[in-house]
Amino acid sequence: MSATTDVTDPAAGVAGSTAEDSRRGLDLGRFRELSLIPAILVLGLIGFIVSPAFLTADNLIGVAQQSTELSLLVLATALILISGRMDLSLESTIGVAPVIAVWLVLPTSGARFTGLGLLPEWTAIPLCLLVGAVIGAVNGFLILKLRLNGFIVTLGMLTMLRGLQVALSEGQSIVELPSSFTYLGKASWWGAPAAIWICVVLFALGSAALAWLRHGRALYAIGGNAEAARTAGIRVDRIVWLVLITGSVLAAFAGILYSGHYGSISATQGSGWIFQVFAATVIGGVSLNGGKGSVFGALTGVLTLQLVVNVMTLAGVPPLWNQFLNGAIIIVALIISRFASGEQQE
Repeated sequence: MSATTDVTDPAAGVAGSTAEDSRRGLDLGRFRELSLIPAILVLGLIGFIVSPAFLTADNLIGVAQQSTELSLLVLATALILISGRMDLSLESTIGVAPVIAVWLVLPTSGARFTGLGLLPEWTAIPLCLLVGAVIGAVNGFLILKLRLNGFIVTLGMLTMLRGLQVALSEGQSIVELPSSFTYLGKASWWGAPAAIWICVVLFALGSAALAWLRHGRALYAIGGNAEAARTAGIRVDRIVWLVLITGSVLAAFAGILYSGHYGSISATQGSGWIFQVFAATVIGGVSLNGGKGSVFGALTGVLTLQLVVNVMTLAGVPPLWNQFLNGAIIIVALIISRFASGEQQE
């Protein structure tokens, strides 16, 4: 009976082989996702040598707090890259989504920022997430339905959204935010910032989805070989579209946390973040070619970058060197990724 099934149902055979390849890739990925743990431990030792204040609770919580917004963008980017796609517009979504939400909520008088005041203040967070979902849906339509180049589409979207953000904010910071919009960025739960707990939960959900959910595991098959996945009966376009929407919603939520943390929305909020995002994602073991990587590995990439910056700050290194360091890390990570992927392919 099993032999007959294999012959008469080739799609099932392809699906089985795809799942087996994905499972094998996940087994190998367990070692890649742990590769930065020694680096993090070394950074911790260096930080303690540089300054005893490094291992204090306040400093470590501060590092984690500063990593929250970036880590959500990295989570979004990891999911999108694993599916074999790329979204540069996440950098703008973290800024424009909060601006649009606040623009629709804040009144027109009594503030430097001129809003429409059409909706009650409690709708600010749902509106922000909705804006993120719309951006992701539009990206998906242009890429998947119109078959436009994903890199160019999201680059154009990044530029367009950045211009919209500056125009709506009138080029200035928005400082009078609704109280509901700032709560998550300022609140503390069980002795730690709420943003940290939220990120832990979201990363746990992302990791569980990739490991256990059918659609989550399908991302590896899609990123590895989209045509084979489509032959196996996987609805490639629908799943990728959902991933693009999810990524943009995560970026919008990162904008909520960032705005609440600092109590304002800058006209340039998110500008230049995409370089740090890709640096953290790539050094965390997520392949730019798709089909490889893990959420945990991406998280270790974020922590590594933030610890490097923290150690440099404690050592008195001028922050102007941070951009150079991020660029160098990207190049080194790409070289390592290239040789690693070449060995696996051969």
